[in-house]
Amino acid sequence: MRIVSIAQNAPGPVALARLVAGGATAIKIEPLWGDQIERLSKSWYDELHAGVTVERLDLKSAEGMTRLHALLAEADVFLASQRPSALERLGLDATTLHVTYPSLRHVTIVGDTTAPEEPGHDLTYQARAGLLGTDMPLTLVADMACAERVVSAVLALMPTPGEARRVGLADVLRDLAAPLAHGLTAPGGPLSGSDPAYRIYRTKAGAVAVAALEPHFRSSLYAGLGIGVDVDPTPIFLTRTAREWEQWATERDIPLVEIRHA
Repeated sequence: MRIVSIAQNAPGPVALARLVAGGATAIKIEPLWGDQIERLSKSWYDELHAGVTVERLDLKSAEGMTRLHALLAEADVFLASQRPSALERLGLDATTLHVTYPSLRHVTIVGDTTAPEEPGHDLTYQARAGLLGTDMPLTLVADMACAERVVSAVLALMPTPGEARRVGLADVLRDLAAPLAHGLTAPGGPLSGSDPAYRIYRTKAGAVAVAALEPHFRSSLYAGLGIGVDVDPTPIFLTRTAREWEQWATERDIPLVEIRHA
């Protein structure tokens, strides 16, 4: 599989790295100033681009576009993350490219497939999906999940040369937010912390996550704690450290782990 990518930031490079790890050959075209993910996290950029050939071209110049088309002529997949209007201005939209390269598969990452021209990033899509509180998210949920969907889209298109597909960050988050939308993790929902066997507890030092949902886990938890089923165990967890509770749970085959911080 030969891939040419002009997809910048996180989702495109993450997807490209996954595909290269699976055996694909990839050339990534960056603008002359590079990909901003390199400025934000050089170590992650280097990790994602190991095995990827990077070229920096001015795609608004004749020379840059000539080089890109030379690469597309030998590619199986073209990956982009620009808005549809930007790709159309460059003549890199799926319809235009199909005329010259009828077998080229075209995968585009957009913010939202229902409104692909709207600006946004991981943070704004998480906010709209109802997945944010008042603190910044600990990871790029939309970007990382979208990258996996991009990989799936590329693999799905391989048997059908010439096909095109759009993948949206907001679309991915709508699926990820389904447990919240259906009340499973909403305040008061069964997996919101209302169940004492599925909750986060402070300990003597640190905190633990308890997920003893199944009846055998639940019974083992309460039997080990020496209290009746569904009695609030908050005071008991304050008697040991998180590390000690994790060891205690490991010995009893109970899903309980110390909450670690990066």
